[in-house]
Amino acid sequence: MTGESIRVALFPCTYREIDGVANTSKQFAEFARQRGIPFLLVHAGPTDEVVVDGSLTRVQLRRGSIKFPLDGHHEFDLLFLRHYQKVLQVMKDFRANVVQITGPSDVGILGALLAHNMHVTLAASWQTNIHQFAGRRVLSLFSAWPKKISRSLAAAVESGSFRAAARFYKIPKLLFTPNRELVELLGRATGKPCYLMGHSVNTEMFDPAFRDRADGGAFQIGYVGRLTPEKNVRALAQLEKDLVASGNKNFRIVLIGQGAEENWLRENMRHAEFKGWLTGTALSCAYANMDAFAFPSETDTFGLAVLEALASGVPAVVTSSGGPASTVEHGKSGYVTKSFEEFAPLLTNLMTHADVHEAMRANARNRALNIGSWEQIFSEMYQTYERYVQPPVQVENLLLDDARKIINA
Repeated sequence: MTGESIRVALFPCTYREIDGVANTSKQFAEFARQRGIPFLLVHAGPTDEVVVDGSLTRVQLRRGSIKFPLDGHHEFDLLFLRHYQKVLQVMKDFRANVVQITGPSDVGILGALLAHNMHVTLAASWQTNIHQFAGRRVLSLFSAWPKKISRSLAAAVESGSFRAAARFYKIPKLLFTPNRELVELLGRATGKPCYLMGHSVNTEMFDPAFRDRADGGAFQIGYVGRLTPEKNVRALAQLEKDLVASGNKNFRIVLIGQGAEENWLRENMRHAEFKGWLTGTALSCAYANMDAFAFPSETDTFGLAVLEALASGVPAVVTSSGGPASTVEHGKSGYVTKSFEEFAPLLTNLMTHADVHEAMRANARNRALNIGSWEQIFSEMYQTYERYVQPPVQVENLLLDDARKIINA
């Protein structure tokens, strides 16, 4: 099956929010729209609406009041399945033969249920290390406890969360992950075929040309992302202390984002600027005005912010755990560290060696330019779908009893 015979319905965990999943989902929909490929996008938002733009049909579903926050603007609606019947009709009209979900969110569960009941091929991408997020949250919550106890509890929660997530990912027919380590891990845990789904970056939106800051002045170290425990952002406060202890005074740490750790960081950092969430040209300029990028997260499956920094000509310092380690070329476009204690001396090296810094800025931009395009990534996904897609079937009434009860409640 090729061309219009592959009819994808995407149910992303996030779309209107600011994160990697939302960005990738928008890129996927735009890829299909620009090529005239029939594409259905179903996501959550503040109101119910249906928008048709060429070959793209976008359905937004309102979350109700019976929900709980996951973090900041991320939420889970416990009764989201009330939209089942409405979306069932849309799916039947669209004649979807692939449902792609991005995780076990309220939207993802709705998509998985529809795929199961309509006998449509279900594919899932593992975009977020939920188990590591859970472990970091527990570690933060019980930080006042003895380290041995809190770490043991966090490890147990992380292990249990991974087993639970892996059980959910046994449901789809095929899986996608953003790095090779996860391809192997998830393949072993689920027994399902697992494929690499890389990421790209808009090198026109993120470009050194947006730099409007005069040379000289304080060396700017940037961070972009949620200010939450799983991002290990408290390490930025330690980085500040390490830099000062090394004799560095003329630097600023610019944090773009918000989250539960923001107040703690404000209270414990003296060389920091908090910009909140930025978008559009303001974000492009903020990246380009950075001199280096520090990303202490050990839980990111890819780390799109790192690639955006590289595209902006900003060398990145990252940990060896997670997806960013495969994005940054150690010693060329940045540094991949074995421990967080290496961040300060490596950044000091960039501050004090202008020739090294300039070479890395150029290499960072080249790395982003040559990492691959969204077109290539999504074209490969469609080729993978062709191996597993079943022809669409006409379905009159495939509601499960439990789903019917929820919808009619």
